[in-house]
Parts: sequence; structure tokens; C-alpha cells
Amino acid sequence: MDAALGLPVLTILIAVALLFDFLNGLHDAANSIATIVSTRVLRPQYAVFWAAFFNFVAFAVFGLHVANTIGTGIIDPSVVDATVIFAALVGAIAWNVITWALGIPSSSSHALIGGLVGAGMAKAGISAAVWSGLTKTLLAIVLSPLVGFLLALVLVAIVSWLSVRSTPFAVDRAFRILQFASASLYSLGHGGNDAQKTMGIIGVLLYSQGHLGDTFEIPFWVVLACQSAMALGTLMGGWRIVRTMGLRITKLTPMQGFCAETGGAVTLFLATYLGVPVSTTHTITGAIVGVGAARRLSAVRWNVASSIVYAWVITIPASAAVAAATYWVVQILK
Repeated sequence: MDAALGLPVLTILIAVALLFDFLNGLHDAANSIATIVSTRVLRPQYAVFWAAFFNFVAFAVFGLHVANTIGTGIIDPSVVDATVIFAALVGAIAWNVITWALGIPSSSSHALIGGLVGAGMAKAGISAAVWSGLTKTLLAIVLSPLVGFLLALVLVAIVSWLSVRSTPFAVDRAFRILQFASASLYSLGHGGNDAQKTMGIIGVLLYSQGHLGDTFEIPFWVVLACQSAMALGTLMGGWRIVRTMGLRITKLTPMQGFCAETGGAVTLFLATYLGVPVSTTHTITGAIVGVGAARRLSAVRWNVASSIVYAWVITIPASAAVAAATYWVVQILK
């Protein structure tokens, strides 16, 4: 472990972590509002306020299992120092900015995990990784969109069966109202899972500098700061990605939007309870593809969906490479 950091340097690192959290909210705003915007239930400017509120209050609903996984379950806390944290955040932020500029809904979560792995291994080699936690996280890359897809598919089938005797107008009106609830649940799940990742980063930084004593924990001020930064980022919105998620993958009705958001929310609630840092982007994309495929396979623009999958595959290695390069550059400049 490096020598203790001075307060100015520690403050700067925490500020960089909160910047990542803000960009996470900005980048992933689409996850929370894409469906409710694309079905025209809410205008974009109102939808972001709706999502930001539920992003912020998520800490009152969920425990801090995901934060503990990020803080101690990806790389060995004994490897963590200021340079590792800085390099990890640079790797994650760089990939977020690139994919945001291109309108690609990549995973902020896996960009952060890739950054941690790249920086940690640049310092201590393969032994830096906590393979039990990392394996669980990598498995979730495959399972979270698949679970979201299947849940949304099943929900569409159930809802279609229950609505068979109703007129299309009545169904549309009912699900325009229900989408407020499903969008709220998804935003709650998004805030609960994603904001905790930055909490874990700040927590392990404070722990590595001896500010938490012998026990790893997340101070309440860190919880409030991270939830606020994410909510503010969501409030700013990520309109390019909203267009991809809500309009380009498939055309959605209010009933389909409800099923996609509910399927995604159930997946996020379960993952957050289990302490698995899943990608909210992967989850909602899988759910949107699921509702499109329930109508007919040709309703999904598979070329758009496949380009999103390519971004998923390269997110961890790309952010890890940037983080490792940043770590080595900092070491050279010391």
C-alpha cells in the first residue's frame, strides 16, 4: 500500500469517482427512460425528472451488497492505491465518453470493472483479481440480458392473454398508466445497482488509506454523494442513446414498454439483492429485444442489436487496456 494521501489528492480522487458516477447517470439515462419516451407516455424533459428522483431514493430500498462486491470482490483490496483507482476511473470514463459520443449503449458497470481489472493487473499481475467475484460478474454479462429477454417475453404472453377481450384503445390507455409504475421500478433498480459501484470505488479508496479502520464499510455521506451524482447525470439525459434504445431496436407500444421495464426491473432487483453488479444497459436491451421478438422476429432490427452486442464484448477489455496504459504512464511520470 502506498503512503497515505494528502487531503487534496484524496478529495480529487473522490471527485473523479463522482464524475464517473455523473457520467454513468448521463450515459445510462436511456436505460430508465427509453421505453417511456419512445411510447410517448412522457415527454423526455419530464421523463428524466421522473427517473432522476427514483435513481436518488434507491438507497432507501436496497442494501449495499453491490458496493461491497465492487470494493472487495473484483480486485484484492490490498492492491488498491491512488494510482490504481485513478487509472481504473480514467479507463471507465474514457470508454463511457467514447460510446456516449457514438450513441452506443455500452455498459458503464463493465467499463468500471474493466478499469479496475486493468489497473489492478498492471500493478500486481493476474494475482490482483478476486476470481470468485469476477467470475460471478462475468457470468452476469450473459445471464442479465437473457433473464430480461425471457421475463419480458413471458410478460408479453401473459398480458396479451389477459387483454384478449379488451379493445386496443382500452389496452393502450391502461398500459399508459401502468408504465409510470414500471418505469419507476426500473429507475429504482438502476439507481440501486449502478450508484453502488461508485460507492464501492470510494469505499475501497478510503479503506486503502486507513480512513475506515480495520473493517470495510460504506460511510453514509458516500451513499448520498453517489446517489446525488447519478441522479444529476440522469437529469442531464443521454439523448443519443435514448434514440438507439427506444426507437432503433424495435417499435414499442405502451403494453410492450411496460413488459420490457417490468422484466428489466425484476432482473435488477434480484441482482442487487444478490450483490451482483450487472449491466442495466444489457438488462433493458435484452428486455426490449424480448418484447419485439414476442411480436415477431422481424420486428427486431437485428443489425442494431448485434452492433450493441459487439460493444458489450469489447467493453471490459477496452476499458482495461486504457486503465493499464494509464497506470503505466503515471508510474513512468512519477
